[in-house]
Amino acid sequence: MRKAYTFDDVALVPQFNNIPSRTEPTLNSWLTAETKLDIPIIASNMDTVMSEELADILIERGSVPIFHRFTNFDTQAKWVKKYKGKIFISCGIKNIDFPKKLLDLGANGVCIDVAHGHSDRMMDFIEEIKKKYPKCEIIAGNVCTAMAYHDLVNAGADAVKVGIGPGAICTTRIVTGFGVPQFTAIAECAKIASKLRVPLIADGGIRTSRDVVLALAAGASSVMIGKLFALTKESAAQKKEMKDGLYAKYRGQASEDFQKEYYGGLKEKTTAEGTNFWAKVNGSANELLDQLLGGIRSGMTYGGARSIKELQRKAEFVEVSNSYMAESNPRPNN
Repeated sequence: MRKAYTFDDVALVPQFNNIPSRTEPTLNSWLTAETKLDIPIIASNMDTVMSEELADILIERGSVPIFHRFTNFDTQAKWVKKYKGKIFISCGIKNIDFPKKLLDLGANGVCIDVAHGHSDRMMDFIEEIKKKYPKCEIIAGNVCTAMAYHDLVNAGADAVKVGIGPGAICTTRIVTGFGVPQFTAIAECAKIASKLRVPLIADGGIRTSRDVVLALAAGASSVMIGKLFALTKESAAQKKEMKDGLYAKYRGQASEDFQKEYYGGLKEKTTAEGTNFWAKVNGSANELLDQLLGGIRSGMTYGGARSIKELQRKAEFVEVSNSYMAESNPRPNN
């Protein structure tokens, strides 16, 4: 039995630094093999995250919006026409005509998004889209093993989402017993990604800029974030005022709450693999991005890196005990 690690189980060792300012490192990266990013952060393609208002901010900051698939065709067509050449749309693996119509309208590409992406149906779906649209950029996922990453790239994926079970509203690991701790999943897939040169998107488990730095250093080209964006003023999440401020409802797309709204309830012989909760809105998406990007730049100086590639090349990790996080946090009373 081999060991596997979460973000809390590891730390980066500081490297020699010859970078005079934290403003000097560049944060540009790749979403897919063809699409560049000015920042290595993308928002989750979830119904409580991605809105047109958030999409506008992401585009302005140099990210690429990926709209969720759980709305009617007319609404998605409106998104594609408004953001022509700037967005990706999402789909499952049941109805190939749906993404084809949106690609015909001018979507940059498609995120084929299923809970367990390492399957023959996923690979057949990728291959079928590539036959019709050879220049279409395909993001496929989710997976958590190097073999799964390799298979999806061989099928034609231009980027692969890595992460099964680390999300704030995901209960897959609790319900099924399956899933690989997120840091190890990223690091193992990244070994193959460096050879195949197809970007890896780390999806799930991000709580602070620390986790973003660890994910990038481990080999991710970008990081997909759900909860933090859902809790911004511009997100698509339902909002309500409470005694101590504005709250947002964040939910998983495998949650009972979501499936009741979209499907009228859980499907026969299935169990929910997600949950939902209300949490306080923390501010604007721009404020969140400023905080995360500032933390990444600081992390890159500790890593002696002017670019994400250099950060990955110089990264040295150590395993840490449970006491590491306790020692790392402020302790005003002890």
